[in-house]
Amino acid sequence: MLGYICKYAPIEIFESMGVQMHRIEPEVSNFNQADLRMHPNVCSFAKGVLEEVMTEDYEGVILTTCCDSIRRLYDVLKEQLPDRFIYMLDTPRITKDAGIRLYENRIRQMVREYQQFSGKCFDEERFLSLLKKRKAEKEKSERERNGAGSGLSVGIAGARANQNIKKILEEKGAAVAFDLTCTSLDRKILVEEDQVMTGYVRGLLSQFPCMRMEEAAGRDQLILKYAHSADGIIYHTVQFCDNYAYEYAWLKEILKRPMLLLETDYTRQSYGQILTRIEAFLESLGREKKTKKTGTGGKQTMYVMGIDSGSTSTNAVIMDQDRRIKAFAVVRTGAKSGESARKVLEQVLAQADLKREDISRIVSTGYGRVSIEFADENVTEISCHGKGAHYFNPKVRTILDIGGQDSKAIHLNEKGEVTDFVMNDKCAAGTGRFLEMIARSLEMDIDQLGPEALKSTEEIEITSMCSVFAESEVISLIAQNKEKKDIANGVCRSIANKSYSLMKRVGLEPEFMMTGGVAKNPGVVRAVEEKIGSRLYICPEPEIVGAAGAAIYALEAEE
Repeated sequence: MLGYICKYAPIEIFESMGVQMHRIEPEVSNFNQADLRMHPNVCSFAKGVLEEVMTEDYEGVILTTCCDSIRRLYDVLKEQLPDRFIYMLDTPRITKDAGIRLYENRIRQMVREYQQFSGKCFDEERFLSLLKKRKAEKEKSERERNGAGSGLSVGIAGARANQNIKKILEEKGAAVAFDLTCTSLDRKILVEEDQVMTGYVRGLLSQFPCMRMEEAAGRDQLILKYAHSADGIIYHTVQFCDNYAYEYAWLKEILKRPMLLLETDYTRQSYGQILTRIEAFLESLGREKKTKKTGTGGKQTMYVMGIDSGSTSTNAVIMDQDRRIKAFAVVRTGAKSGESARKVLEQVLAQADLKREDISRIVSTGYGRVSIEFADENVTEISCHGKGAHYFNPKVRTILDIGGQDSKAIHLNEKGEVTDFVMNDKCAAGTGRFLEMIARSLEMDIDQLGPEALKSTEEIEITSMCSVFAESEVISLIAQNKEKKDIANGVCRSIANKSYSLMKRVGLEPEFMMTGGVAKNPGVVRAVEEKIGSRLYICPEPEIVGAAGAAIYALEAEE
């Protein structure tokens, strides 16, 4: 089995020789091998490929000269696996006739070296037969895709896209309108019987251009041509891949379609953030959700429930058909989110003096939403916070939500619909967990941190953006005998700076609202208000906003 990573790799040539070709889509849990042999800031995709090739039974790997990270990967693999076929195929930047002839010669040289390595032979007749078969399969697939229903369609652009993106879209009933990433499976196959190899190479080089091709300057215009066929576009980029991040910023200004930026590091742990963002994006596009109708049991009053299963707290809201909150409860999330959900269910039912059968519908949200077995439906916390914020204050346009393990900024329109959002869930900095850690260092209860910060008389800057380094900075300030109240205020201001960056990315449009457990911290609230130059609206119980939004989704499904 040979692995490959690029859409310009001539995989059909090897398949005609009886070689199994596998596109490497790393999904690793750590970078232990890569951290030993590569720089920590090398592209996480390149590190993931190294991890997979070092552990899986590949005969060899075909790489292409797309960037410096892949060149470094080639050097490491050649050194670590000298007995395997590790080949760097130099892909030309030019795609005209000169580039086609150049690439054809390089591919033929690669085939000769593989024949010498493996003992297998390349036969042009078998190759031609395979190309005709692949072309017929592709044409059939396109006809089926064009004949599919008129449901929600989403395009994918940017850097190499993890297959989880397509998998999630498929599971949620959304069609992939196009895939313009550098690992698109929608390969262009040309069959020219009088010059088989030349025609094949011409097809490879006429695919949607990657960043390094000479046509890259026109990528934005090509994406514009495709964009009209999709309801929205997911733009994917890999951590430390700056070129694509710049392209996204440019496209967001000129495209007239909703866009979602996904930056991943190709680890298994990133699946959760991919799922949450895509679900929220689909919900913001107006995805039709499957609903399971349940009757009201002949009762005059109908009740629904929303449950928000977060990393720190699990919250529940019971609401009647007139959108009045009947009862709510907040419990600490334990080791298992499902058990915490059952606990809050019992508490909120007791407070409302209701039984489980009195509830017509339950919608769950939050990171643990899929673990709540008794819920009828689950909706992302992005959509639920937007719905809940609009419920408590219809004037709100910008929401800052800081929970136990993530922070997010959400922008709403006048109807309360989510128009944009950004999340920070790969780092603990600026979250409730971060505050708990700092409180322990200052030997005070978490509830004391905010009030103590309000007493500050000296401005102290916590400059580090990393929670671990920030804690070290706090310990250093303690060693300097700085006052706890001043350190606490410095921490609150540090959180405000991070929050401001998130809010600015979705647009600082008043009115502003803060939700989540950290909204109960008066030191952070004051620091954020000073940073944005405006007051924050905070409802009486800011932790239940997401649960209230989930309850409204339940009502809308019943209605």
